[in-house]
Amino acid sequence: MREFIKRLPTEDRKVLGSDILAAQWKWPVGMPLCRPMGARLYEIRTALPSRRIARTLLIYWQKQLVALHAFIKKTKTTPEADLKLARKRQKEIEHEKE
Repeated sequence: MREFIKRLPTEDRKVLGSDILAAQWKWPVGMPLCRPMGARLYEIRTALPSRRIARTLLIYWQKQLVALHAFIKKTKTTPEADLKLARKRQKEIEHEKE
């Protein structure tokens, strides 16, 4: 997640960070910023200045937002590989902290 953000241009990083911060301070947040993906997984939807779309997949766990995965969205649907990776990390966190 951190490496993905570091690779973004400065302006894109600022906007992505701002959306994540808005979700933290205003949780629970609904559309258009945040969309539930099922099974306690949420998606922050960010329109970047570089005219791309970023998605950050996260969970609300033990009164904290935990970012699991972020990517540039290139298709209408969320790629299965990205969802699978986020769900794998979700399981690791939920089982680790129980």
